[in-house]
Amino acid sequence: MEQELQERLALGRERIRQIPEEAETALAVEPQGEGRSPEAFARYFAETARILQRFLEESDFVAGGGLDGASLEELAERNRKLYEDVLPGFYEKSWANPRFAVSELGKEFGQMLSFLAAEERSLIASAYEQDVQSMAIRLELFLEIYQMFVCARQEEGGLPDPEQVRQTLYWFASDYSETMLEKNMRASFDWKEDFALRIIMDSDLSDLRYLYRFGEYISENELRMARYLNRLPEDQIRLMADTYTEGYRIGFAVTGKDISKKRSVNIRYFLGFERMVRFAVENFRRIGLEAVIYRAPQSILEGRKLGKNGYYGGIANRQFEYDHEYDQALFYDKRYVNHRLENYRNALEKVKELAAVHGGPAVIEGFGETPFEPEAKEENLRLNEEQQKLAVAFRTKAGALMNEYVKGEERSFTIIAFPVPEIGENFEEIFAGVMKLNTLDYRLYQGIQQKLIDALDQAGYVRIKGMGENRTDLRVALHPLQDPERETNFENCVADVNIPVGEVFTSPVLKGTDGKLHVTKVYLNGLKYLDLEIDFQDGRISDYACANFDDPEENRKFMAENVLFHHDTLPMGEFAIGTNTTAWVFASKYGIADKLPILIAEKMGPHFAVGDTCYSHEEELVTCNPDGKRLIAKDNEVSILRTQDPGKAYLNCHTDITIPYDELGEITAVREDGTQIPIIHNGRFVLPGCEELNRAFEEESV
Repeated sequence: MEQELQERLALGRERIRQIPEEAETALAVEPQGEGRSPEAFARYFAETARILQRFLEESDFVAGGGLDGASLEELAERNRKLYEDVLPGFYEKSWANPRFAVSELGKEFGQMLSFLAAEERSLIASAYEQDVQSMAIRLELFLEIYQMFVCARQEEGGLPDPEQVRQTLYWFASDYSETMLEKNMRASFDWKEDFALRIIMDSDLSDLRYLYRFGEYISENELRMARYLNRLPEDQIRLMADTYTEGYRIGFAVTGKDISKKRSVNIRYFLGFERMVRFAVENFRRIGLEAVIYRAPQSILEGRKLGKNGYYGGIANRQFEYDHEYDQALFYDKRYVNHRLENYRNALEKVKELAAVHGGPAVIEGFGETPFEPEAKEENLRLNEEQQKLAVAFRTKAGALMNEYVKGEERSFTIIAFPVPEIGENFEEIFAGVMKLNTLDYRLYQGIQQKLIDALDQAGYVRIKGMGENRTDLRVALHPLQDPERETNFENCVADVNIPVGEVFTSPVLKGTDGKLHVTKVYLNGLKYLDLEIDFQDGRISDYACANFDDPEENRKFMAENVLFHHDTLPMGEFAIGTNTTAWVFASKYGIADKLPILIAEKMGPHFAVGDTCYSHEEELVTCNPDGKRLIAKDNEVSILRTQDPGKAYLNCHTDITIPYDELGEITAVREDGTQIPIIHNGRFVLPGCEELNRAFEEESV
């Protein structure tokens, strides 16, 4: 098999080498239709073939040991050239840019060939991993499409049938779905798949050349991050790693899950943090867990998407990634979805023993990049209404399959966040401040949060209103407590799975949860939203809008894709009150509130999640607060359907949206008899026993 793949790769390499010279004569055609320029197709194939040659040359460089002898400057230049055509300043004239491709090749061919150019970029990772199969099949796809254009030119003097080209792309995605899913599942659960782990554990981390071994884009962010961590004393790096891994361990303990049943943990992080990750790997081994560290998907066959899930380097161009988020629209039909689901199950079945002992992810998030405000392009591929429904169905069924093999009631997670150098000139001060946030004394917050819970547990509903420009006006219904001495609605969350402290949260009753949620500016899943509004009726989204684009319809599409994830509606899966006023004051001091990840931002005011509850797939687990009371608010009217129709119970998304303290007019707990318990008024805690939380505000004003 390996010999055959090597031969296929060799044939593909030789043919790619010939294309730049022959394309001009083989494909020269007069413009045929609006938007097609003379010689455009010849230029597309010649220029893209040259880029592929560059990737193949890099593969030879890696295979020949070039990484060992090259200087840091040489490696940086080689890395830049690999990503050059999609970097800002070059992307405008790149074939990977749908707008440029459509302007030169027309809409049908432009969209398809732009997708092809983007897909071929996954060759970079394959070159560094020396993945012969992945390289061979992508060269063959490019050559097959090229030959279709050559034959059409020679036989008919024109262009191929666009549908035949689309079908070729379809069958590529379909035929290799099984192979790629099996490879991905193996990488997700098998700690012997150790490409990244070996770099982390075996490299001299003081020599920053190691960063270029991953086959990712390396920007100044990653280099500065690694340099900075190298300067920190070992005890501080150990504290960072200990906080992270201990959060993971405690996450199992507080939910009554047995971590001793598990053998692996998935470390997800951004490059530059290798020094901390090395200590984390050692910590996890001491508690019986091997680290699984896989690359964030690069290809449409792997599930490439805007949000990164795995390890990743710098983002060469966020607009490029946004432009290609829905490339599967080219071939996403019922047959393809069913085939992929079948392959998904088969792939899980082949690693079921490894999946059963997998503990879940431990995530290190980075924040501080300039908030990305995407440009909407009509040339981008988008899912149509039928495809959106198929995408929702696929996520639901794939999520259920994953839960079958990695049981929700047995797994856990942890997330911790750190700033990246791009956050500004005060990076080192901000990093030190975040370290303090991540290690705040949870016992202080635990006691104060219990007072909040005691008040909230008296309520039938909670009223939340904004102030100033914030138009929030919400009523959140709560579950009735049958035995208030032993039951509670809100979980007392300190710093285990979600670092830093602290919040109290619940799953609202949907019926009677009504009103408007509004934030003037928020950063969700890597995207910035302006004047985001969501209206709820009986706990479900009834309307939504934002002000990112001039066209209201474009704003709705943006939210439908990135907040609702193509669902017609979503329930309010969580209502929480964040208590980390120290974090809010810290963010205000440095002017970074709009750059904070939701992990920290959700602790800086009330937040509301649309999608699943926080107890998805673990509703039957008994969860108790430190005071011994059992949490009863684990279900809502959607999740309870799991007992009848699990396919309707889970949405496979959960997006938190926070109202900052300075936009918060009130949070009031309202008892069944109408009497009220003020919790927050004009951005300050007014509930007796919570005064300590206002101290951060007072210190800020001194």
